[in-house]
Parts: sequence; structure tokens; C-alpha cells
Amino acid sequence: MVKHALAKLSEEGVVELDDEKKAAMVSNLLVVLCSDEHAQPVVNTGTLYQ
Repeated sequence: MVKHALAKLSEEGVVELDDEKKAAMVSNLLVVLCSDEHAQPVVNTGTLYQ
């Protein structure tokens, strides 16, 4: 599922991810897929790259 999601994002030009951001996306998607709870939305208010 995670591999498919990354491939679709790339192939449809939705977002361009470098290796570090891909790793973060994989981690986040796996947490949601493996969790016993429903996913909660998160609003990013900044970035680690400032």
C-alpha cells in the first residue's frame, strides 16, 4: 500500500519527494496503517528546513 501510494504521488506529479521526505512519508503511512486507532488530522505549522 505504501509503495503504491508513493508511486501514484510521483506518477501524477502531486508532489516531488527527496529520499528523506519519502522516508518520513513511509513512516507516517505505516503508523496509520498499523494503528488500532483512527487517524487524526495534523496541521503542519512549520518546517524542519528553516
